[in-house]
Amino acid sequence: MLRLTNVILPLDHPEADLTAAILERLQIPAQDLLGFTIFRRGYDARKRSAITLVYTLHVEVRDEAALLARLGPVAHVGIAPDTSYKFVGQAPAAVKERPVVIGFGPCGIFAALILAQMGFRPLVLERGKVVRERTKDTWGLWRKRELNPESNVQFGEGGAGTFSDGKLHSQIKDPKHYGRKVLTEFVKAHAPEEILYVSKPHIGTFRLVKMVEAMRATIESLGGEFRFESRVVDLDIENGQMRGVVLEGGEHIATGHVVLAVGHSARDTFQMLYDRGVYVEAKPFSIGFRAEHPQSLIDRARFGKFAGHPLLGAADYKLVHHARNGRSVYSFCMCPGGTVVAATSEPERVVTNGMSQYSRNERNANSGIVVGITPEDYPGHPLAGIDFQRELESRAFVLGGRTYDAPGQLLGDFVAGRASTQLGSVQPSYKPGVHMTDLGPSLPDYAIEAIREALPAFDRQIRGYALHDAVLTGVETRTSSPVRVKRLDNFQSLNTRGLFPAGEGAGYAGGILSAAVDGIKVAEALALSMLGHTDVRGGAQQGEQLY
Repeated sequence: MLRLTNVILPLDHPEADLTAAILERLQIPAQDLLGFTIFRRGYDARKRSAITLVYTLHVEVRDEAALLARLGPVAHVGIAPDTSYKFVGQAPAAVKERPVVIGFGPCGIFAALILAQMGFRPLVLERGKVVRERTKDTWGLWRKRELNPESNVQFGEGGAGTFSDGKLHSQIKDPKHYGRKVLTEFVKAHAPEEILYVSKPHIGTFRLVKMVEAMRATIESLGGEFRFESRVVDLDIENGQMRGVVLEGGEHIATGHVVLAVGHSARDTFQMLYDRGVYVEAKPFSIGFRAEHPQSLIDRARFGKFAGHPLLGAADYKLVHHARNGRSVYSFCMCPGGTVVAATSEPERVVTNGMSQYSRNERNANSGIVVGITPEDYPGHPLAGIDFQRELESRAFVLGGRTYDAPGQLLGDFVAGRASTQLGSVQPSYKPGVHMTDLGPSLPDYAIEAIREALPAFDRQIRGYALHDAVLTGVETRTSSPVRVKRLDNFQSLNTRGLFPAGEGAGYAGGILSAAVDGIKVAEALALSMLGHTDVRGGAQQGEQLY
C-alpha cells in the first residue's frame, strides 16, 4: 500500500478528480490502480476565495515494487505505515490479581479497554453515576440550579469529555499510531466513520453518551467489572508499594496495580494523594473567560463566500496574542455552533466550559479566551493551584448573584473597562443564566490587562471579533490540571510502585484524544508489569495545551 500526501483539489471537485490525481501523481494507467481509501481529508482556507481540500490517500497498485523502482524518490509518495494496533501481551489464564482503574473518562475508558482486551479483567471504580443518570443530574444544575457534587460535568461515566465538543484531534507525537486505535474503537462504538479521515474530527455530546455505554458493555463482555458511585478515599501503600484502595464506605480492595485516571477536577483525590505521601507537584494551567460570537460572523470571516459549505461545516478558529505584560492569551477548546455550560463540581462556585453537539448548529460560536499562568503566580504548597482556582470560582459565584448564574459582560464594555447592564444583539447560551456586571474583579489584574489587550488584536486576525455585543462569561479555570502526579519512564508514580498516574488529572494529557492515548500507554505499562517485565520504558511526556 502506498501513501500519497498533499493531494490538493478544489473544494467542489467531482469525485472522479481523486482518481485522476492519483494516476497523474504515480504516472500509471487506470488499469494499474486497484483501489484507494481516504486516510485524511482537510482543507486549506488561507485564501478564502479559493478554499481547497487536502488529501492523504492510501493507494493499492499493481506491482508496487516495480512502480517505486521506476518512480524513484518522488515528493509526497511513500509506503503507507502499518497503523494497526498490536497488544504488548496477554494475561495468563491463571492470573489472580485484578488491576483497578480509578475513573472512567477518556483515559480510564481506554486503559480499561486495553486491559480487558489483553485478558486482565480490570475493576473500574467511578465516583459518579452511569452516564444517563449523570446527564439528568447535570441538567439539574443547568435548569434548576441544583448541584450534585458527585454527578456533574466533571464527575461520572465518560468524564468531562462527555460534555464537550467531542474533539478528537491533538498535537501529541504518536509514532505508534495509538490515536488510530482510539478512533477505530470509537467507530466500533457507533461514532460516525468520518472521524477516521476528516482532519478535525468531532463527535458531540449526545453521540458520546451512547458510545460510552457501548464501550462499557464491551469491557464487561471481556470480563471487566464496573462499580459506580464508588469514590476512592484512600490508598493502601506499604513500603512504597500499592497494596489496595479504600472506598468511601470503608471497603478495602486488594490490588498491586492501580491506574489513576481521575480527571483534572478530583481535588479531594489530589489532597488524599498528597496526604499519603505520593509525589505531586504544582504545574501551569490557564484562566480566563468564555467568549461568544455569532457563528455566522466566524463563518464569514474564515470561509468568505464558502460559509455554510457542508464539507467545511461551522468554522473554528485558533488565536494567540503575546501581551505587553509578558502574558500569553490564546483561544482554548473552541466550540463552533455550541453552547457555554455550567461546569462546577463544588457548591457556591461558578465554572464555565464549552460544548457542542455533532451538528454544531447552535447560533453562537464560543471559545475559552485564557491567560497562561505558572506556579510562580500561586507559590507555596504543591496544591496551591487548587486554592487559586477555588478563589476565582468563588468570586464568579458572588459576581453572578450567588445563584449559579455566570457573571457576564459585553466585549466592548470589557475592553473599555465599564460594567455592562444589559445584553445586546448576542444572546448568551450559558444556563441557568448570565448576570451582567463588570468582570474586572473576577481575575487577577495581570490577566484582565492581558485579555483587554488581546481582544482588539484578535480582531485583526478575525474581522469582527471585537464585536461590541459579543459576550464574555466567567470564569474558565478548569483548562487543565493544576497538579502533576509525577511518574517515571515506566509510567509508575515517582515514589509509589504499582500506581500509574494517567491522563489529564495527572498532568499528562489535554483533551479526549491525548487522554485516551495516555490510557493506552499506561495500560500497556501496567500489563507488562503484571507479566513480570521490570524494564518497561515509555515516553512520559508532559501534557500539552491542545486546543
